[in-house]
Amino acid sequence: MAAPDIGDIAPDFSLPRDGGGTLSLSALRGKPVILFFYPKDDTSGCTQEAIEFSGLKGEFDRIGAAVIGMSPDSAKKHDKFKAKHDLNVDLAADEEKNILQAYGVWVEKSMYGRKYMGVERTTYLIGPDGRIVRVWRKVKVPGHAAEVLEAAKAL
Repeated sequence: MAAPDIGDIAPDFSLPRDGGGTLSLSALRGKPVILFFYPKDDTSGCTQEAIEFSGLKGEFDRIGAAVIGMSPDSAKKHDKFKAKHDLNVDLAADEEKNILQAYGVWVEKSMYGRKYMGVERTTYLIGPDGRIVRVWRKVKVPGHAAEVLEAAKAL
């Protein structure tokens, strides 16, 4: 299945979230949504990325944008991750990996010659109308959240 691209309607989801309850994309229609996919809670790159997005949360709030991180970790793991690093962004748990697949981020990866399935660090900027405005694939973490914020401000 091809990953959705700029101009496409972003695949909807309703998933368990940190702190209990569910997060759904359709409930956020009318505001920009930053959806960042990351491999695993509490690993160095993922932690840095979540901390950078959390640090800019006030700026995202000012422009009315929602920020959601998604990984295959459970909501319970997300709770621990948020508490440990004082994160303030919403985290969605896609343990079944259906949404990760729908966005084309559950891919074959390779480390030290070993192939395995995992999340390719990707961020989607979704406009208030639910259409994808911008996609960052194979994200390099340093400065990424600030770059996404600038793109979201332009909406």
